[in-house]
Amino acid sequence: MTSQRLRKIAPELDPLRLGAGWKPEDLSKPQIIIESTFGDSHPGSAHLMGLVETAREGIAEAGGFGARYFTTDICDGESQGHDGINYSLVSRDMIANMIEIHANATPFDGGVFIASCDKGLPAHLMGMGRINLPSIVVTGGVMEAGPDLLTLEQIGTYSAMFERGEISEEKFTYYKQHACPSCGACSFMGTASTMQIMAESLGLMLPGTALLPATSPDLPEAARRAGRQSVWLARQGLTARQIVTRESFENAVMVHAAISGSTNALLHLPAIAQEFGIEIDGETFDRLHRGMHFLLDIRPTGRWPAQYVYYAGGVPAIMEEIKSLLHLDVMTVTGKTLGENLEECRTNGYYERCAALLEKTGVKREEILRPYDRPLGRDGSIAILRGSLCPDGAVIKHTAAPPEMFDTVLTARPFNCEEDAIAAILSHKIQPGDAVIIRYEGPRGSGMPEMFYTTEAISSDPALSSSIALLTDGRFSGASRGPAIGHISPEAAEGGPIALVEDGDLIHIDVTARKLDIVGVAGEKKTAEEIQQILEHRKKAWTPMPPRYSSGVLRLFSEHAQSPMKGGNMK
Repeated sequence: MTSQRLRKIAPELDPLRLGAGWKPEDLSKPQIIIESTFGDSHPGSAHLMGLVETAREGIAEAGGFGARYFTTDICDGESQGHDGINYSLVSRDMIANMIEIHANATPFDGGVFIASCDKGLPAHLMGMGRINLPSIVVTGGVMEAGPDLLTLEQIGTYSAMFERGEISEEKFTYYKQHACPSCGACSFMGTASTMQIMAESLGLMLPGTALLPATSPDLPEAARRAGRQSVWLARQGLTARQIVTRESFENAVMVHAAISGSTNALLHLPAIAQEFGIEIDGETFDRLHRGMHFLLDIRPTGRWPAQYVYYAGGVPAIMEEIKSLLHLDVMTVTGKTLGENLEECRTNGYYERCAALLEKTGVKREEILRPYDRPLGRDGSIAILRGSLCPDGAVIKHTAAPPEMFDTVLTARPFNCEEDAIAAILSHKIQPGDAVIIRYEGPRGSGMPEMFYTTEAISSDPALSSSIALLTDGRFSGASRGPAIGHISPEAAEGGPIALVEDGDLIHIDVTARKLDIVGVAGEKKTAEEIQQILEHRKKAWTPMPPRYSSGVLRLFSEHAQSPMKGGNMK
């Protein structure tokens, strides 16, 4: 194994590891790096040390030795409403960089990767592809819902209601103090829950272990089994890149369609795929979402908290519903194919355990996970738009948008930052029929923060929720609802057409035709040729905004980040 070969090359390695608490007999065992985002950063990571230790016990039981490494992630929720959110996306790349450094600076034969949330988990998947060790993922599960199934994504709505004087401060405080009653990822189909499901869909987790309730005894047992499996993978020499193929990513995208997953998967899956030597893009999502049945009735677009996903049978049950469309011959970390794993779930008591938990809720499985022939929708959950406003693409989560927005012409109201836009919305300066455009918030503009509070201000306002749209080169929280189009590319900081939009321009949104175009100026419609000439004239007069950051990691990110439609990662 690699660890044994490098012990001979670096004679200092043994004494240094002995000084760190290893025993002499540990040095000759398969050496497994245990990477996690454990830390007091947020509920998705605060409990991970327990999973680290149980995974380490599983490694020891299988004859290996586990070494604990940590790079704590941040929380998008805790970063909302201030410039802290600008660090969110770049944190993904930095965690992946540290995983590369940890794994390659010293010798390991395999890895267990433990994370729960929005950027930590994609970062671990990116790191796994980059270092290409025999590897397995353990996710930290999902938190319980609060009283009356209160979940965190509702806080944005209550915040906007409080700002408008619609609820009391006492009521708002109650909601804030009861929305996160346990550790784990936030209990809705946001980016964290989406990416946990994506990790299992890629074949990098033990079947049925994504999105377990964080308080369930099944979760530490999953970590223990993953630890044992990591040693088996190391002894087999079965690496992450040998498991994950283009077909694995296509499976993940089809599952993404079935669950109405977060639009942030369009940032993460392409970036992860690049680390595995595979290219996927927005067109991959659009192609695989077309015609795909949307089945999962989970918040924010559905009725139930995300903890109910496990009760309904988890990822295996979702895959069973779309089984005829999946690549069942892809390899997984079990050493078996996806098809073999699904067959084993039907016979090993897995679904019976899930059903016993479901029975306690009084909810039927079909209320959570629809049968394929009775879907909630039939075109997946997202669409990739193109046109004169977004030549390189943009994304809309059409399952969260009102039908009125599927084919409409709106009047542009551009803002150069989110703060100005949300102030205009809350002060009722935005009127029905407007298109709120927030620009210079892409990866190179400001680090690509979420527009969460803006979407909540719109979706919680009955006068605006089905009569205006939000368009941005930034991104949205996985909790976002309503008429929102993001990832507009090229972004404003690169001189894309979104930088050239003026107040009063007419914007045509056509979700069915996958189009997003500037079709008029000063309220007057123009031909496509006239619009092109106007944009060329505006581009000659356009002056780039000064760089927002002159030092630090955000300067580095703004100089090297790719387009949102290519993953928004540094290259």
